[in-house]
Amino acid sequence: MKRVILAAVALLAGMVAASAQNDAGVPVTTAQEGPYFRSDVANGKLPPIAKRLPDHPRVMDMTALKRETGRPGGTWRMLMGDQRDLRMMTVYSYARLVVFDNELKFVPDILDSIDVDNDKTFTLHLRTGHRWSDGEPFTAEDFRYYWEDVANNATLSPSGPNPALLVKGKLPSFEMIDPQTIRYHWDDPNPAFLPALAGAQPVFIFMPAHYLKQFHAKYADTPKLDKAVKKARVMGWGALHERMSRQYRVDNPDLPTLDPWRNTTPSPAEQFMFERNPYYHRIDQAGQQLPYIDRVQVALGTTSLIPAKTASGDTTLQARYLGFEDYTFLKQNEDVNRYKVRLWENAQGAFAALMPNLNAADPVWRGVLRDVRFRRAISLGINRHDINQALFFGLARESADTVLPESPLYKEDYAKAWATYNVDGANKLLDEAGLDKRTSDGFRLLPDGRRADIIIETAGDVAEYNDILELVGDDWRKLGLRAFTHPSHRDVFRKRILEGQTIMSIGPGMDNGAPSPSIEPDDLAPVHEAQFQWPRWGLYQESDGHEGDKIDVPEAQRLVDLYNEWRSSSNRTQRIDIWSQMLAINADQVFAIGIVNGTKQPVVVSDKMRNVPEAALYAFDPGGFFGIYMPDTFWLADAPGG
Repeated sequence: MKRVILAAVALLAGMVAASAQNDAGVPVTTAQEGPYFRSDVANGKLPPIAKRLPDHPRVMDMTALKRETGRPGGTWRMLMGDQRDLRMMTVYSYARLVVFDNELKFVPDILDSIDVDNDKTFTLHLRTGHRWSDGEPFTAEDFRYYWEDVANNATLSPSGPNPALLVKGKLPSFEMIDPQTIRYHWDDPNPAFLPALAGAQPVFIFMPAHYLKQFHAKYADTPKLDKAVKKARVMGWGALHERMSRQYRVDNPDLPTLDPWRNTTPSPAEQFMFERNPYYHRIDQAGQQLPYIDRVQVALGTTSLIPAKTASGDTTLQARYLGFEDYTFLKQNEDVNRYKVRLWENAQGAFAALMPNLNAADPVWRGVLRDVRFRRAISLGINRHDINQALFFGLARESADTVLPESPLYKEDYAKAWATYNVDGANKLLDEAGLDKRTSDGFRLLPDGRRADIIIETAGDVAEYNDILELVGDDWRKLGLRAFTHPSHRDVFRKRILEGQTIMSIGPGMDNGAPSPSIEPDDLAPVHEAQFQWPRWGLYQESDGHEGDKIDVPEAQRLVDLYNEWRSSSNRTQRIDIWSQMLAINADQVFAIGIVNGTKQPVVVSDKMRNVPEAALYAFDPGGFFGIYMPDTFWLADAPGG
């Protein structure tokens, strides 16, 4: 049995004791009451800090982390597009049962520790004395409630528990050992379990039972519940429970949380205020409870105005809704509005990738797109160097859609596969693929005599895509191909792809371009309908064969087989081998045609904000954009302190 333990931090034994030592040997003094809650403690509204913290908090040693020890206080101001963006507070906060550290290793966070036996048995140990943001104990009952009364309740979860909790179609056994210990056991390995818990959009396997039972038919007083359903104007108690329990969206200010900040603003609103959680489980080595920053103000507005408002100094830390095209404008206002623009590296496998729809409804185009010679040809026919220079000042990386050099799985061969500009080679492959006949003006014809014009569809929400497609179109004319861009609303865009009406689209490549072998390789196989290159194959896998189309291309089926092997793997060596095979197949088959990756994401940081990395990877998974860099340790230089 192996035990996952905290890296570079320690458990603090006895918060009321005079001192203790963490793993780095740094003394930890008695926990200090921060100024934000002093009046509430004095008035008896809150217990003192020693009674609000777990017996063994997670200690973040700022020295070991190469960060400044901060001062408490102040407000982080950010701008978002609409109320759905409140989920970014969950993403950014990045408090999870287990989390990824900077080396993409799993470390306990909310958990005190976790025992893992052959990736089949996971024993979770909670922190004794840990409490929800309303002060109620966080215990094994919160896991039991989720498992028995939500995940396995036909009204609340008609499709059953989250797929991450299934192995070969089977659910785990669940056991409450004591109030602080829970065990999950599968008959076969479940390597996807920890990544699901640590994800930017995590699988929540616990819920605040003490709060949610009032909305559950099994526990609630029926007349009161009926009255609440009627007041909420929903169809039944299941819909009410779903609305009140959304831990990811955080739009219910009454829902207790374990995150560093809790929402205090009811919906709808144009501005939401999050305030620090008085029972948050992390402290620094000096005994100060995190987060350092007292409040986070989320103002909603028109997304197109966010760059201008950011340049006017309306934010403290902002990246969302900023693009590289805003960089020059933002730089021009740095000194006036006292911020700095940092360029982090986007961690997608490709900032822009062309996705030939292998499930296109048009049988002729479907045959052409499934011919690997065609996919290789149009990839060879793209001058990535010119695109990089013209649109990204040479700062991007010319590459296929694959993992980044920051990943331990990276190989240069993957990045270069069929991605070096070669017009002669591309034309030869197109001739061999049966597109050797041309019109009088030199454009290629499909096997049925139609002009082989490629319509590339886009959701129209990334400005650079239009510029990229214009340059790609110029390149492809040298191959005898014409390209046309067709923008549509994102919902229509996705529907057309799934229905096979689209022959090619443009979008980001691999979501996670910096994976470790422990990350699920679902980006590389047709297992989700949202994958634009094979949506109906993905739907078939997601629906267990009830919808979509069965895979009939051997290389694609091999990817699914390898993905399933990963889902059953039991050690790192196996996972490295599976990842390597899947990356090699994708590189050779060019299922997605990456153009550039490593593009730069502007991150605007107020001159007052401290502990934000100068350079970093900007990625949803793993780590939740800012989350992996622990925003609870960010602080403001003008904060009043203790």
